[in-house]
Amino acid sequence: MCSSAAYPLRAAAEALTSADLDARLVECRACPRLVAWREETASTKRAAFRDWQYWGRPVPAFGPADAAMLVVGLAPAAHGGNRTGRMFTGDRAGDVLFEALYDLGLASQATATSRDDGLELYGVRVTAPVHCAPPGNRPTPGERDTCRPWLVRELEELRPRLRSVVVLGAFGWQAMLPTLHEAGWPVPRPRPAFGHGVRTTLAPADGCSAAPLTVFGCYHVSQRNVFTGRLTGEMLREVLAEAARAAGLG
Repeated sequence: MCSSAAYPLRAAAEALTSADLDARLVECRACPRLVAWREETASTKRAAFRDWQYWGRPVPAFGPADAAMLVVGLAPAAHGGNRTGRMFTGDRAGDVLFEALYDLGLASQATATSRDDGLELYGVRVTAPVHCAPPGNRPTPGERDTCRPWLVRELEELRPRLRSVVVLGAFGWQAMLPTLHEAGWPVPRPRPAFGHGVRTTLAPADGCSAAPLTVFGCYHVSQRNVFTGRLTGEMLREVLAEAARAAGLG
């Protein structure tokens, strides 16, 4: 198994389906700092989860492979996705997100506790520009760029059906725009600035099998944003509802 930064580029390009992409992704060891942190966290654990067998690997996207709407976060939480093996599952940020999706009829239940809790998403897929838990929830620009081929390939797989993207937070926004450009939706210069409620519609490149894509900015569902009131449930639902309408989800 290649452990260098070249692995994501090669493995993502060779993936034939979303399931194949996920299988290759979880074997990635391209970023030494992230590998060390995710495995140390999985070994030492948090006291409240001492009986858990932590996932401790890259966390793949979650949701249907033919989704019309994509929600993009930052990276898995050390004791959330890195523990459960599913995006936004097992932490308070996920509780906020999935409750909002449930309220809009886009999820089968309002809570997410484990990979086998029965949660289903309807027309929505959840992913991140960085697939390993970073120390302090802060991936480096280099780690973001090393991980980019996974998201580019995922977008290429979604491209024929994808109509809207909700990007949570400024880091995700900065990571997502060049990724969308690579995946077939050219981004204008200067690039649109991040802000809550910001939206921009991207036309596909000539000859690309994509449809126009509406990209929405939203404050991240972090504990800090929620506790301080910077992001309320109503604000989140408003952005998700607009994105769902843009994606043709009832």
